[in-house]
Formats: sequence, structure tokens, C-alpha cells
Amino acid sequence: MPSLEGKAVLVTGAGGFIAGHLVVRLLRDGARVRAFVHYNSRDARGTLDWLAPEAVADAQVVLGELRDVESVTGACKGIDIVLHLGAHVGIPYSYVNPRDFFEVNALGTLNVAQAALQHGVELVVHTSTSEVYGSARTVPITEAHPLEPQSPYAASKVAADKVMDSWQRTYGLPATVLRPFNTYGPGQSARAILPTIISQALAGSIVRLGSLHPRRDLTYVDDTVAGFVAAAQTPAAAGRTIQLGTGHDVSIGDMVQIVGDLLGRQLEVESDPARVRAETSEVLRLVSSPDLARELLGWEPQVELRDGIARTIRWMESNSGRYRADHYVI
Repeated sequence: MPSLEGKAVLVTGAGGFIAGHLVVRLLRDGARVRAFVHYNSRDARGTLDWLAPEAVADAQVVLGELRDVESVTGACKGIDIVLHLGAHVGIPYSYVNPRDFFEVNALGTLNVAQAALQHGVELVVHTSTSEVYGSARTVPITEAHPLEPQSPYAASKVAADKVMDSWQRTYGLPATVLRPFNTYGPGQSARAILPTIISQALAGSIVRLGSLHPRRDLTYVDDTVAGFVAAAQTPAAAGRTIQLGTGHDVSIGDMVQIVGDLLGRQLEVESDPARVRAETSEVLRLVSSPDLARELLGWEPQVELRDGIARTIRWMESNSGRYRADHYVI
């Protein structure tokens, strides 16, 4: 498997949760990292600002906008490998502003594909999401499962995935689509379910949530990052879609129980109608088959769920000021 040492690697969405951790890993592996961060007048860099400064000091941070052809094209110049994680995320907000999701996720991905093609990059690794499947028809979900998006966000990601698929087939763009299942760990925003549970549990014994029965395949962030690194080192996987998941799922109610156990106290769940999704839009179950990732990338998750949640709790205890437990983030 080729090394990434010395390779020029562009990470889009570098201010995001997974991408920030990925930047740290790539720098540690000796890559020359260009971190593409959404432009803002405060020079805020998202997750990169939450990480140890010395861990990201060698990254070349570039501010831009995925919808802006010029900034994306400029960011791809001189790059060997593009790891495209930039996206508009947040399922509930996609109900409110679906056009923005399609512009960023679908048209932004088109800009990345075009720029990568123009500059002759060696490989693009594009980030999908397990949400493209909708509720599982068959368990475990394989890469052949039908795509049945149940939210505007999921639909925009299907469109983005198909841009990469078609550019690979039409123009020969070397592109691999990685489809992580639910990633969690230190540095994740309260938009996601585990930080929502943990932040409230650290503030008191009452946790306000929506539905407790949906089930998710939770992958620790270091394992997801290892999957991206493996994909970047496997150009032979170009043209394939590969899932990153553990093959096991837990319910939201189970997550509450595990967090309570690790904190050593009983948590009480209160139903919050604002957090309950429409029945036709709620994805009830997502659980992956990691077989193809094992076969093509040699990747397997290493961090057991309770251990990963314990690590996340410890980090959030040390960074409690970054969370507002009484505020629902859509």
C-alpha cells in the first residue's frame, strides 16, 4: 500500500468533525496538507480551532466556498489527492432550506470533480453518507442496497455521489466514494445524537430527546479516519463505493443507557416534540456490512462502542463550555 508521506493532499470541509481529525492524521503520516475551510469573516476554522494547535500547525489553511468555482479550482492546483469531505450537514435544517443543501452538496461536488479533472489529480475520495439508503430494507446493508433518501439532505448526497460516479465513468476521473455510517467522538457538535445525549447528561439527569427506537451503526472517529487514509492509499479502488461501519447497531435508547452507565447514574428521558421527525422521514435502522472495506482497503474498526463513548465523555467533560445543553441544534 503506497505511503502518503510527501503527497500533497487537499481536505475539503476541513473545519468539520471528521475532516479535522483527518487533517491531524495526514500530517502525522507526513502528507503535505491543504485544509479547505468555509470562508467567514471571523477566520473561524471549526474543528481545527478545537484541536491542539501544534497538531495542525503545518496545515496550509485555505478559506473558500464549495459553490465558488474559482476558490475550488485554486485549492486543487498542485494537489495529488483530494479528500472531499466538505458538505452542508444537518438533516432537520435540510427540511427548512433544501436549496442550500443541493447547491453546496451537489453543485459543490461538481466543482470539486471538475477542478480535480482539470488539474489531473491522482485520486479523489468523495464522502457519502449512510442516510442515502433510508431505512434498511435488508440487514446488514451492503453497497448494493437501493438508494431511498428520506430527507433533502440525503437526496443532495445521492446527487453528489452520482456526480462522482458519472465523472469517473464519463471522464475517467479516478474517484472512490466512501460511505461512512454514523461517526462519533471528541470534537463532534451537539447536532449529532451522542453529543446531544452526553452534553445533557453532564449537565443533569434529564435528557430531552425525540424518538428512542431508531437504530444506528456507530463508528469511532479514529476508525473512520483510518478508512479515509486506507482509501487514499488504494488507487485500485477507484470507481467503487465502499462503506465504513462496524456491522453492529444500537438504538438511541441504548445510547442513553450506555452513557448513564459510564457516568454511574440513572438518566431520565423526556420526550421533546421539537426533536421528533416526521414518520415518513425518520430513518429507522442503519447497520452496515463492512465486508467490502475489509476486502478492498484492508480496513476494520478497532474501537469498541463503550470505549469510544467513554473517550468522548472524557473529552466533553474537559470541553463542556463548548456545548449548550439546554439548546436544541437542528
